[in-house]
Amino acid sequence: MTDKDSFDKRTALYHTFGCKLNFAETSTVARMLADKGIRRAAPDEKPDVIVVNTCSVTEEADRKCRRAIRSFHRRYPDATIAVTGCYAQLKAEEAASLPGVGVVAGINDKLRLPELIAERLADRNTTSTSPEIPDAASLREFMPSCSRGNRTRYFLKVQDGCDYWCTYCTIPKARGRSRSGTIDQLVGQARQAAAEGGREIVITGVNIGDFGKGRPDNFIDLCRALDEVDGIERYRISSIEPNLLTDEIIDFVAASRRFMPHFHIPLQCGSDEVLRLMRRRYDTALFRARTEHIKRVMPHAFIGVDLIVGARGERPELFRESRDFVDSLPVSQLHVFPYSERPGTRALEIEYAVEPAEKHSRMTEMTTISERKHSEFCRSFTGAVRPVLLEHGHGDDKGVMNGFTDNYIKVAVAAAPELDNRIVDVRLDSPADDGESIRATIVGIH
Repeated sequence: MTDKDSFDKRTALYHTFGCKLNFAETSTVARMLADKGIRRAAPDEKPDVIVVNTCSVTEEADRKCRRAIRSFHRRYPDATIAVTGCYAQLKAEEAASLPGVGVVAGINDKLRLPELIAERLADRNTTSTSPEIPDAASLREFMPSCSRGNRTRYFLKVQDGCDYWCTYCTIPKARGRSRSGTIDQLVGQARQAAAEGGREIVITGVNIGDFGKGRPDNFIDLCRALDEVDGIERYRISSIEPNLLTDEIIDFVAASRRFMPHFHIPLQCGSDEVLRLMRRRYDTALFRARTEHIKRVMPHAFIGVDLIVGARGERPELFRESRDFVDSLPVSQLHVFPYSERPGTRALEIEYAVEPAEKHSRMTEMTTISERKHSEFCRSFTGAVRPVLLEHGHGDDKGVMNGFTDNYIKVAVAAAPELDNRIVDVRLDSPADDGESIRATIVGIH
């Protein structure tokens, strides 16, 4: 009897925290479990397995993961909970001690989850299956992942790990050293996505601009190769470090038909002094040069920016410097996070600490700037016609479908299920009631 025969009546629920990379890996795990006969649970079903793919970028992220695991156990006490991701890598024993957890898998064992879960389901009387979690510094193997799960867009993992060791960050401890797939391997995965009907791929990783480190090829070589894959009509570059986002990459995107005018660039702080304390590898002058170059060659481009407020060393005058710098940038939206103390990071050696109430105040100021910039960006395209990939499972229960324009404006159109996963031209009309999207009218179908 095969594993598929053994588990063909089992169901699984998936919950993912954190980055697009985690979503890509969760989707791959779901596909691998489906190959064993464990299908995704319907909304009204009780799952036999719950896979929680965790994040540990902040202490709050850890808390959310623990709360979710406890909540799942209360709702589904008979389910086997499998915990993986960065929290599992950094705090394996803590994860294993949580109620209902039967499997814990670190970063290197994430794609072994189907095997570990199958072993656990075969013998529920065993103790929690927690393979020895190797230190992330020993991780050298790149584990590929390209999947869409229940989404329209595919997520292609091209790189993993990070060698930067910014003072506030635990990601190198969780994900290990920088490593990446080969161009041939990744192009093959993109071709497979196209064969499955995929139209859009989001290129993901921990530090994707570091692709090819230690080899003669690099990220721009990968982009050029992916640009030649027939069937894929859209690529989006997920978060890329400003020092690795070269003018060559920007100019390539501007000239490409398939790479979208959409960038996500971590700034973290708009003060050069704080950037030095963070051990970031650029200054504000370089960051401004990158954003201005994007707008010079692609005036319509969306630029999202990651920002940390209240970091150690961010004295009031340095926050004001950061705020004014960010406000002056030609960017479209900010993703604002409060600084979180992480044990074992060098940031704890910095004496000046920001009080929680002050962090909250700074969050409010930066969020206000973000909302204004995003509103202005979207309004500037009122009446314009732009291409949108319509996505299933987004809003159609309310008589609408959602999708994103090439330059990442979320739109809502009258539901037309036959246009799921199709690219259409829409005219942008007015803000929708949800406050997040723009009402639009379909004017053409590709």
